[in-house]
Amino acid sequence: MKEKWLKGCGTALATPFLEDAPDYEAYRNLVARQLAAGVDFLVPLGSTAETPCLRDTEKRELLRITRECCPDRPVVAGVGTNSLDATLRNMEWLDPLGPDAWLVVTPYYNKPTQEGMFAYFKAVAAATPRAVVLYNVPGRTGINLLPETVLRLAQIPNIVAVKEASGNIAQIQEIIDGAPEGFSVLSGNDDQTWPLMALGADGVISVASNVAPGPVSELVQAAARGDMSRARALHRTLTPLFKACFVESNPIPVKAALSVLGLCAPRMRSPLTAPVPDTVALMRRTLAALFPDLKTE
Repeated sequence: MKEKWLKGCGTALATPFLEDAPDYEAYRNLVARQLAAGVDFLVPLGSTAETPCLRDTEKRELLRITRECCPDRPVVAGVGTNSLDATLRNMEWLDPLGPDAWLVVTPYYNKPTQEGMFAYFKAVAAATPRAVVLYNVPGRTGINLLPETVLRLAQIPNIVAVKEASGNIAQIQEIIDGAPEGFSVLSGNDDQTWPLMALGADGVISVASNVAPGPVSELVQAAARGDMSRARALHRTLTPLFKACFVESNPIPVKAALSVLGLCAPRMRSPLTAPVPDTVALMRRTLAALFPDLKTE
């Protein structure tokens, strides 16, 4: 029987940049801020990290820092690509840095069938003793990992969870209702965390918690203990932030918010671009409303 160990609030960490390299000092401070706020686990090297634009040496250093700063909570490292060989290679050379699990996105661009995705994830799981987290995000990949495929994969012992960002609540409820004991269902969309946890989901891998780790963690904790009144109130309070985080492609608005907070520069790597002035202004208003005592000028 699998133990359900991946739950609560996990942050899909952004990568701060200097002119031509990650700002590792700022990144270390961001990780420390997450841990101090009580997040349950960390997710480096996902889409929020701009991982497709990171060099291999940069990926290793970001994961090394995350693991060093977070020895006592799970670290789930993104390794997924649209090539089985490339995904396995990522796992092989990142493995010595000691992540607890791999986050593996559905193979984008190739548009595999459901059977193709089942075979792909089965091969990934067979290649590692570590836990594997499925990641379904059709808006980025162009394919949808259907509930019946997720539930087949959930029978594989080291496939322990799914990050579900399809936005289809009926689809996600089908996974929640059919999941075997020990398999976690995590929201991949901040604005659906509370409703999905009301249906039995186990937490979130959050973008917004880069900006507001304490309030997002509190929402998840309230929902987990069944205090839906408190969770609903926090959901309503945080909804403007959830919306603001996606007015441009993720993580552009998150970088805007982190820059307003003085935590990193709003630099992106091509093909993403720096936030437009309207996004920065929106984040200033949103953060001022969320944190009335915060000085954002």
